[in-house]
Amino acid sequence: MLGKGLKALGVPRNEYIVSTKCGRYLEGFDFSAERVTKSIDESLARLQLDYVDILQCHDIEFGSLDQIVNETIPALQKLKEAGKIRFIGITGLPLSVFTYVLDRVPPGTVDVILSYCRYSINDSTLEDLLPYLKSKGVGVISASPLAMGLLTENGPPEWHPASAELKSTCQAAAAFCKAKGKNISKLAMQYSLANKDISSVLVGMNSVRQVKENVYAATELATFGKDQETLSEVEAILSPVKNQTWPSGIQES
Repeated sequence: MLGKGLKALGVPRNEYIVSTKCGRYLEGFDFSAERVTKSIDESLARLQLDYVDILQCHDIEFGSLDQIVNETIPALQKLKEAGKIRFIGITGLPLSVFTYVLDRVPPGTVDVILSYCRYSINDSTLEDLLPYLKSKGVGVISASPLAMGLLTENGPPEWHPASAELKSTCQAAAAFCKAKGKNISKLAMQYSLANKDISSVLVGMNSVRQVKENVYAATELATFGKDQETLSEVEAILSPVKNQTWPSGIQES
């Protein structure tokens, strides 16, 4: 669908950035050089593009990190040399996976990391890693500023892995905002966007209305700054569950 849309739009290729992922498929995880090499060709065919800007090795905590270092990333480097990708990225939930990989590959090998649910009002643990990432020259994409639905008025989907305590506390914060005539999602978006050490904030949008709301949140932040009063009140509500996370493929060390 994206490929068809981009083709119909007719915008020059250098005016937009396309990112895709490899390593996680319907049949499960496969970080082998052979599969990720095949993966980019599949993606380019679907996207109807000659190259993607960023190829991210996805959810690496579910694989062998040594395989990522010794096999997967060298395969991505070959794709870079072949002109099929411009930048190499890695993604994951536990922050420890980033330092493990970045400490074991040559400087400049990994261009960007994507971290999710680690820089939002309820969990800001990514902040401690930002100076390290900056020292490595690695760009930062922070995804899920709404914590996969925790920081919304409707609440998270049923499958959300957070504890009952975390879910209920976030819902209490959302109800507090609503009673004040504020929207917790907009507050959460602006909280994430305000950190200038984070290159990009990635948020899911499934309607034109949500696109407009997020653009408005960004422009309002640029014009007026954060709603510090409401933010402080929400942070106080969330303080008992601050930085509480949930298990992923591996436990945090």
